[in-house]
Amino acid sequence: MAKSLRGEVLNLYKNLLYLGREYPKGADYFRSRLKAAFLKNKDVKDPEKIKQLIARGEFVIKELEALYFLRKYRALKQRYYSDD
Repeated sequence: MAKSLRGEVLNLYKNLLYLGREYPKGADYFRSRLKAAFLKNKDVKDPEKIKQLIARGEFVIKELEALYFLRKYRALKQRYYSDD
């Protein structure tokens, strides 16, 4: 694996690990699933396949952020608006 791709993969792992702290099912659940996903693909050597996997990981980051923003929005809505 090229050095730049290795750095991207490590950065992706760190970002996902950071975002997983607030996962609804718990940080331990998220961490174990994240580790399993990365270990499953540890033997991939093709740079194009690695780039595809990185893109998939970035998509997961966007989905997690959307999940967290939606949860925050729902909490604020419940707090300030009544359902009449």
